[in-house]
Amino acid sequence: MLRFYLGLDVGATKTHALIADEAGRAVGFGEAGPGNPENVGYSGLTAVVTAALDRALQSASTTRGHIAGAGFGIAGYDWPSQRSMTLSALEPLGLTAPVEIVNDTLLGLLAGTSEGWGVAVVAGTGCNCRGWDRNRREGRVTGLGSRFGEAAGAAELVAAALRGVAYEWSRRGPATRLSSAFMELDGARDLDDLVEGLSTGRYHIDAEAAPTVFRLAAEGDGVALDTLRWAGRELGAMAVGVIRQLDFESLDFDVVLVGGLFDGGSLLTDPLRETVRAVAPRARFVRLDVPPVVGGVLLGMEQAGATPSETVREALRQSVLSLVSP
Repeated sequence: MLRFYLGLDVGATKTHALIADEAGRAVGFGEAGPGNPENVGYSGLTAVVTAALDRALQSASTTRGHIAGAGFGIAGYDWPSQRSMTLSALEPLGLTAPVEIVNDTLLGLLAGTSEGWGVAVVAGTGCNCRGWDRNRREGRVTGLGSRFGEAAGAAELVAAALRGVAYEWSRRGPATRLSSAFMELDGARDLDDLVEGLSTGRYHIDAEAAPTVFRLAAEGDGVALDTLRWAGRELGAMAVGVIRQLDFESLDFDVVLVGGLFDGGSLLTDPLRETVRAVAPRARFVRLDVPPVVGGVLLGMEQAGATPSETVREALRQSVLSLVSP
């Protein structure tokens, strides 16, 4: 009988399901909406993963009975106390294969390093950082953002840029081209109107404004530059915490950079690297160039007792790009 492996990457903005065969050839893909149970509830998680799985099965022209192992990375699965509730939400999928669930950050780690251990730093709309040592001992932050002093995804980056605008308005800081750029984005008449509108809810500047910060930093705006450097150091500090938890300071290991914010380049990543290498000078930095759901398939293979070879991993990395972009 044909044996297939399933990976699911359940995020706060979208959900990906990927099916691959034993040779690592990606044969089916499905996409659905956000599935983080913190936002959609556990019934919402069930509905979203069911939709993504059904589309992937249809794409692969196969059935649930041919799935030999499944790996799920789930945003919002943050604590061991949530395991039973999360697994219960997956039972309606009707999978008979062994299933493992992890926080979605760890899928990026599995997809980005051939050795299956190291540290993953995620910077998209939000941010997170987790790691595994060789024995799958886990190091982590909370993944709950600025409330716990963890930054900076796009949301925190833009919030920091807005503080720079407020500093200009109140004369606590220097002038910045971020002010005029944000005025243009919201249609504000002037800086007074922008600050008043933001404070009263008439205007909104959110994570989608992050490219503006990167653009102005690249053009030399001092406040935008300082904001990116701050964000890089913050992301690096998250990684340092995980490195210390796992006793990686003297080791050679991979730090996998996951998420669209890293597309902004060296203005963000250079301070991250400097922060990490001050503690772990032998760290290697890897930019994830495949969808994290690849890590879910690899986790699914492990659940079926398979050990993915480098040939299988490379076949999966190459073939997935014909079905889904990174």
